[in-house]
Amino acid sequence: MPHGDLVAHLVRSTPLSASEAARVVAEVLGYFAEPVEEFVRRRHRELQTRGQHNDQIFAVLAAELATRRVAPPALSARQLRRIVYG
Repeated sequence: MPHGDLVAHLVRSTPLSASEAARVVAEVLGYFAEPVEEFVRRRHRELQTRGQHNDQIFAVLAAELATRRVAPPALSARQLRRIVYG
């Protein structure tokens, strides 16, 4: 099992079963493996459905990207707009 030590730690330190802990680890790894472009498009859609406008969205996206585990280089609002709209 990949990351078995992490799964075992979660089982010991939480009420999760081994299969639940393995799913959590897989979800977290999948989340952080998401390419920047997919992350930007997905979050843009999510924030748009909450009624936010592009100026707000691009500021939120820039802040969120900076806090990712492996942060990409800083992207301008124009670069983010190009990722979203092509």
